[in-house]
Amino acid sequence: MRPRTLAPLLLPTISLGAAEHLRFDSSYQTYEEANGRIAVESWYYRGEMNLTDETLFKFQLLRDAISGASPTGALPGGTQPFLSDVEDVRNGILGALSHQFGDHRVEVEFSRSKEHDYLSYGLSLSDRWELNQKNTTLSMGLNYLDDSIVVLGIEDQSKKSYDLFFGVTQLLDKNTVLAANLTVGYSEGYLNDPYKAIQRTDIVSVSDGMGGMIDFPTTNLYRENRPDSRLRGVLQLQGTRFFDKFQAALDATVRLSTDDYGVFSQSLQVEWRQALGSRLELTPFFRYYRQNAADFFHNTLDDVSVADPAEYPSGRGPHYSADYRLSSMSSLSLGLKARWRVSDNISLSAAYELYDMSGTGSQQAPAQAYPTASIWTFGVTIEF
Repeated sequence: MRPRTLAPLLLPTISLGAAEHLRFDSSYQTYEEANGRIAVESWYYRGEMNLTDETLFKFQLLRDAISGASPTGALPGGTQPFLSDVEDVRNGILGALSHQFGDHRVEVEFSRSKEHDYLSYGLSLSDRWELNQKNTTLSMGLNYLDDSIVVLGIEDQSKKSYDLFFGVTQLLDKNTVLAANLTVGYSEGYLNDPYKAIQRTDIVSVSDGMGGMIDFPTTNLYRENRPDSRLRGVLQLQGTRFFDKFQAALDATVRLSTDDYGVFSQSLQVEWRQALGSRLELTPFFRYYRQNAADFFHNTLDDVSVADPAEYPSGRGPHYSADYRLSSMSSLSLGLKARWRVSDNISLSAAYELYDMSGTGSQQAPAQAYPTASIWTFGVTIEF
């Protein structure tokens, strides 16, 4: 079932007056990289309603507009363009229906996301099981994505992704909560980015008119070739502690991820949520991320033994990519979030984040590939 058909099936049978709780959340976000490279505007509309005491319906609509230029994979300063123009709009919809069965809350979720060259359908099934007088919560579930990618020159390509996750949340005391989540995922099909390339210096030989040959080096671009499958695992550990004396909470999250691309990443995020009076909350935060390069990351094909790169790589080896997102790199985010409860039913929020990425080690992309960006978010929440 497509997600956009879920709401019409439910909403006509439940009047707004019959719903015990309504909550709407709308936000607007801008992402702007330095030097005008990439700009993204995002609009989000979220809502939830209690259809009965045990049944909850949630939905989300989103729209992203992106414009600017993104690194192609070519080296800067050469004959091939380092940046290529990007312009697209993404529209997405998500609907989720959950029901309480005793100590279990079971949820089914449908999603659809559409760009001019990308179409994705998603299905998720999960269960939250409360134990130990609700001091312990176990969560488990399955996610499935079915994607279709437009690749110019050949027929549309497909990608399928499967995720299995398990988590546990434990209340240690009235002020302390610990959580651990493990996700194992597998993707197969077309995993290349159709807009990323890698350059190679080729030799063109021409006659000198006197029976000899003259060699001319030329720089050509070839499509990247990633493996046609990817197995990954993600472990996330989170702890939250509330301090009565300061009317504040400290939240720390550690995330470890690995995959058979050879990428191992680590991230740490820390937030301090500070209440100022009964209506205002300020949250300064920082996030640090680092990863090593994929086994097949190269800045040029000159370092790869491949006689004739395929015009449309199929995922069979040898593999190669110059995508900076697969290089050895790190990023740092610093920001501040604010939330102001205007009344019992209306809240306003705003956030600013400074994001900076840079290469590390010997397997990094050119410095010009890594972005620095400013991110602004504004939102409003209405409850009935």
